[in-house]
Amino acid sequence: MAHDITVPDLAGRLALVTGASDGIGLVLARRLAAAGAEVVLPVRNVAKGEAAVARIRGAVPGARVTTRSLDLSSLDSVRSLVDTLLEEDRPIHLLVTNAGVMTPPRRQVTADGFELQFGTNHLGHFALTLGLLPLLRAGRARVTHQTSIAARRAAIRWDDLNGERDYDVDRAYGQSKLAVGLFARELDARSAAAGWGVTSTLAHPGVSPTNLLAAQPGLGRPRDTGAVRLIRVLSRVGVVGTVETAALPALLAATDTPGGGFYGPRGLGEVGGAPARRELWEPLRNSADARRLWEVSEQLVGARFPALGERG
Repeated sequence: MAHDITVPDLAGRLALVTGASDGIGLVLARRLAAAGAEVVLPVRNVAKGEAAVARIRGAVPGARVTTRSLDLSSLDSVRSLVDTLLEEDRPIHLLVTNAGVMTPPRRQVTADGFELQFGTNHLGHFALTLGLLPLLRAGRARVTHQTSIAARRAAIRWDDLNGERDYDVDRAYGQSKLAVGLFARELDARSAAAGWGVTSTLAHPGVSPTNLLAAQPGLGRPRDTGAVRLIRVLSRVGVVGTVETAALPALLAATDTPGGGFYGPRGLGEVGGAPARRELWEPLRNSADARRLWEVSEQLVGARFPALGERG
């Protein structure tokens, strides 16, 4: 395939990839397994998870890949997975927080009452990552967070994080993916300051025909959006990426030489092209926002995620 990268030998490494039952996450899990990593797929839909495992094993004979149960829109589910993995006490070497939801047709909330996109894309992954910090530290892990072009012009609405007073679905999505990026930066900064040994990297896939905008009846979207139909056409003619190429920035971010960084496609407008290190977008450069978001997120999650602050 055009724009492919070489993945180093990952034998003996344990990797977790969220959102790996289809799309970009499935590509990432398959590529990591092909490089020798043992891959865990935390999934919400058991049937889709089992199908993904079968597809990976079909493409990579001898692949070591399993599923675990995880619903990022429920902090109880996140805590259950964290407790299970802590009990197993195996160092984690790679964590890719790839799962996400995008622009439901109406405002929805998580099991804990957070706006669905902010609660799933950011807070669920925030709790998962910090809950697993002892295992990430033990594995001197590389954590790769998946943001979106939508974060490029987004802002954190500090006075209305959950869109309770003034809700705009696209603005809420952009905020959630900006939050992902700010968390990635702050995790790397805190790890460096405290000597955790964890490297936090950030990636974005550009634009590709994933299922984020496709029909999802469970999200209240019975039909494909017009946007995803257009993206499929643009992907076929090479204007934007394919699902395979869109996975490459995160794959590079997860396996590149030591050190953090921001990765994305280097084509026009960063919608497609070969993966490469990129300059941080303006909203991602605000270190004060990153610190503030961490503190606010601990407050939001802490009441429903006991002992989060004690992790690590």
